[in-house]
Amino acid sequence: MERILEPELMLDDEQAKAYASADFSAPHQMFVDLFQKIFGPDIKGVVLDLGCGPADISVRFAKAYPDCLIHGVDGSPAMLKYGQQRIEQEKLTSRIKLILGKIPEVELPQSFYDAVIVNSLLHHLPDPLLMWETIKEVAKPQSPILVMDLLRPESPEKARKLVEKYAANEPEVLKKDFYHSLLAGFTPEEINKQLKAQDLSHFKVEVITDRHFIVYGYL
Repeated sequence: MERILEPELMLDDEQAKAYASADFSAPHQMFVDLFQKIFGPDIKGVVLDLGCGPADISVRFAKAYPDCLIHGVDGSPAMLKYGQQRIEQEKLTSRIKLILGKIPEVELPQSFYDAVIVNSLLHHLPDPLLMWETIKEVAKPQSPILVMDLLRPESPEKARKLVEKYAANEPEVLKKDFYHSLLAGFTPEEINKQLKAQDLSHFKVEVITDRHFIVYGYL
């Protein structure tokens, strides 16, 4: 099945609220656990979270790495509204800063970062190379990078089955978004081609669930 581009970002409040309220605790905690397993417990400095959404991973990462500050970037004002509420609830306003903007033109608070984390941004992008280019521009040399995103199923029917398996009890707006996100996902072969085009072939690509892959390495 060829990749089918997603509709626009979650800009309306209904979508953002549904996403912020949904239970992504398992994949989001898995993301942070994988970062710890791959890169260890001693990360310090300022971490860039690209496509942070409602900041759930930013919050989890801040708790896992108390010596880190996190700058979360997202192109949806509605998402960041719910993200800011979450950060205030968790009393992490001194450690997590949210920035509205889209790559590559977003203005970041600093030029270089000690680590970059990205969950479920790549499938939103018409041109996925923008993400890899941004990472190369803003990550310090030898900084740890972890990207997690969605595998594209072999057919729309398999995508629908994944939606029913993992989002059966979620609001219809979230089911629809998950379905479109799966259709906009990538295969490991496509990811390896992207990495080769950006001189990032030393990064490793692994399929970790029936719907997720990760890309990781030191810049």
